[in-house]
Amino acid sequence: MDDFSYLSNGDVNAIEALYQQYRKDPQSVDEGWKKFFEGFEFAQANYEDGGAIPENVQKEFKVINLIDGYRSRGHLFTLTNPVRQRRQYSPTLDLENFGLSDADLDTEFEAGEQVGIGKAKLRDIVEHLQMTYCQHIGIEYMYMRKPEHVEWMRNKIEIKNRPKFTTDEKKHFFKKINQATVFEQFLQKKFVGQKRFSVEGNESLVAAIDDIVETGSRMGAKEFVVGMAHRGRLNTLAHIFGKPYDQIFSEFEGKEYDDDGVFDGDVKYHLGYSTDVVADSGEKVHLTLCPNPSHLEAVDPVVEGLVRSKIDEYLHDEKAIVPILIHGDAAISGQGVVYEVVQMAQLDGYRTGGTIHIVVNNQIGFTTNYLDGRSSTYCTDVGKVTLSPVFHVNADDVEAVIQTVRIAMEFRQTFGRDVFIDLLGYRKYGHNEGDEPKFTQPQLYKAIAAHDTPREIYLQQLIGEGVYTAEDGTKLRAVLEEELNAKFDASKEISRAYVKHFLEETWKGYQQLPHGEFDPSPKTGVPKKKLLELAERIAHLPEDKKFFRKTKKLMADREKMIAEDRLDWSMGELLAYASLLDEKHPVRISGQDVERGTFSHRHAVVKTEDTEEEFISLNHVSDKQAQLTIYNSLLSEYAVLGFEYGYAFGVPNGLTIWEAQFGDFFNGAQITIDQFISAAEDKWRTMNGLVMLLPHGYEGMGSEHSSGRMERFLQLCAENNMCVANCTNPANFFHLLRRQVKREYRKPLIVFTPKKLLRYPKAVSKLADLTKGGFQEVIDDASVNAKDVDTVALCSGKIYYDILEHKEKTGAGDNIAVVRLEQLYPLPEEQLDALVKKYGEDCKYIWVQEEPENMGAWSYMLRKYRKANLDVIARVSSGSPAAGSPVIHAQRQQAILDRLFENAKVKA
Repeated sequence: MDDFSYLSNGDVNAIEALYQQYRKDPQSVDEGWKKFFEGFEFAQANYEDGGAIPENVQKEFKVINLIDGYRSRGHLFTLTNPVRQRRQYSPTLDLENFGLSDADLDTEFEAGEQVGIGKAKLRDIVEHLQMTYCQHIGIEYMYMRKPEHVEWMRNKIEIKNRPKFTTDEKKHFFKKINQATVFEQFLQKKFVGQKRFSVEGNESLVAAIDDIVETGSRMGAKEFVVGMAHRGRLNTLAHIFGKPYDQIFSEFEGKEYDDDGVFDGDVKYHLGYSTDVVADSGEKVHLTLCPNPSHLEAVDPVVEGLVRSKIDEYLHDEKAIVPILIHGDAAISGQGVVYEVVQMAQLDGYRTGGTIHIVVNNQIGFTTNYLDGRSSTYCTDVGKVTLSPVFHVNADDVEAVIQTVRIAMEFRQTFGRDVFIDLLGYRKYGHNEGDEPKFTQPQLYKAIAAHDTPREIYLQQLIGEGVYTAEDGTKLRAVLEEELNAKFDASKEISRAYVKHFLEETWKGYQQLPHGEFDPSPKTGVPKKKLLELAERIAHLPEDKKFFRKTKKLMADREKMIAEDRLDWSMGELLAYASLLDEKHPVRISGQDVERGTFSHRHAVVKTEDTEEEFISLNHVSDKQAQLTIYNSLLSEYAVLGFEYGYAFGVPNGLTIWEAQFGDFFNGAQITIDQFISAAEDKWRTMNGLVMLLPHGYEGMGSEHSSGRMERFLQLCAENNMCVANCTNPANFFHLLRRQVKREYRKPLIVFTPKKLLRYPKAVSKLADLTKGGFQEVIDDASVNAKDVDTVALCSGKIYYDILEHKEKTGAGDNIAVVRLEQLYPLPEEQLDALVKKYGEDCKYIWVQEEPENMGAWSYMLRKYRKANLDVIARVSSGSPAAGSPVIHAQRQQAILDRLFENAKVKA
């Protein structure tokens, strides 16, 4: 019926859910809804036979609808934009759109209970709603599905319940705004035309972060980890992290780095930092700012991973550490990794207790207007995916900003969920300070030029309140300018620049490897007695639980391997993890199917048949072991790889692994590889021991499931920035994984792992191979006599076994030594030199690979190893890694083998 059409403007499902909740227990809904439903049922009971509902009852419902309209859509009609008129939305919140009129303004309505002001005149109800929902703070929250979340937020944002500030607090807010403004203006004068990515127009960001730290410290937060792009970064470093002014000024001078001249470093607005501060509460708080590249949102998952590692390793409390991600408006709506990170927020393997997202919204992306930058109404609409509350706040109103961040911080600590704050300001200059923004936004920049700074706006407010005088404002500016000038002069005395490790304390005791070759692989064998003990534990299932028949067979097969001394790939891998856990090195593994393994080989997690309870035998190998955490990930490469990279930052003593479902899928995370994994040490002096497992091998699976694109990694290799390996037996993989945490330094490790070899009868090892020695970078051919050899086939990975099969099948090849290069980078030149000496320079040396000639390791080998006159046997160069047809695959694979053996001797 028309009188109840207001329901169509609200969330009908939410109202229905509340009504059903009310019917079960009237006391379970808040007082306003209780009275509404009482009125609704009263109307139903008395007028269900068609009698006319009294006008005053109808209007009560209409006022309820008006209130719901403000709560659901008030954010569209706010004063949150400091320099532009807001877009017009319809229907508006005018009384006429709710069946009310000005004639009703002096009528009292019980619906006032809904907003906590009791029975009140309509004009008072509207004024209350306007002040709550349509001023400098807009909020979207009514879509949240948990009534307790909605009710909590509604109570906190009611105008009468918002935080109130003391005079001392107001002075502190002004101090931060004064610092932010004067600092930027000082840089503009002293470093004319240099890029700094000023925060002018959003200076209240600095006050916001400062108050998050202060508020959080009172709510149990001991650490904050911040990720942000370049906009406002220098200001944040100076006024939140306390990085000395003279050091920042010195970085503008472009001085040499304090090292051997090889370190490349990075621009000043990409650098990380960490420090301890003492909050006003007296609590000591640790702050970390992650270094990051210009790929704006690439740092987001890294921050989340670092935070999770700290929760897992020593904090054990999500409330004790808070991730803060500071986005740009164009980036948060345009970069897909944001969506991936948001989807992680409540997943067991990735949750961090809620992230505070702050958008430095300057209403433009480089030179692109927001109308060209997104289809959504707001840049923050991605937050609604996980039903997170979203605030929109006018960045000119410092106190509104602080009110917002305090509510956000409390929500996070109360419910452990993300909160988004859209800090709506502007960008005073172009994208960087050398751009001319009037080329593309002349009207906007005309308005900006005439607009007062947030500092001036707040100062005038405080003068009006009697907190400060105009002279006080002048004096506070002058005092800071004097300090800045003194530090500017002092910066001239700094002769060299230094990039500090942003996690110095965490990485104490780990030494960066000097430029040159890797150390020889350390001994990583484990005593046989210990291995047998570990093997028994990882093959054991608790007897009081019911397991699937095939699961029991899997465990029986593990016991059989030990009994027969034929360890397959999975057993070698699991024993590596077990031994590290036993030695108190935590292990974390994630990827899309890692619990079972894409190729069903690992089975690190098994489930009971009746309840699907998970059992991880690796967490039962010894009494005081470290823990294995292993998670099937969301269907993401970019964010998940970034998360694990961040996690590895926080646990240098642990083994952190990301496994691709198929090796080629890593390319969804190429930015993380290019900007972090391969370059971070050279840019930011950071070490990281992340392991990437990339299933690789040509088995006729088509173009997208054959190659992990090792050529891309090898092209990125330089200055010992990472290790690239392609093992051929379980023992060497065992030693490779253990080596990763047994060195005094850390490097990312890229491993091209097998598919065929997981169950290949010849790809096995003996227990003794795990008890002695260490990782073998090169494995020579023990089956030939060096005097008979005229051809040395160098290869890597699974093709070794293809060659071996061909030799056995044809009886040919006594003249061919098949040498396995297990570590591709750093290239083990000394060992290769020894082989050349052994077989002689007159031999023919051939690099044999499955990949097309323009892919794989051939170009790398041709460039890096010149002491042997290498030739190549490979598939012909191609734009695609492999053929889609199994028939063509087999023909091409056979052609490689035929070419290698065409001049081979045949056994007598």
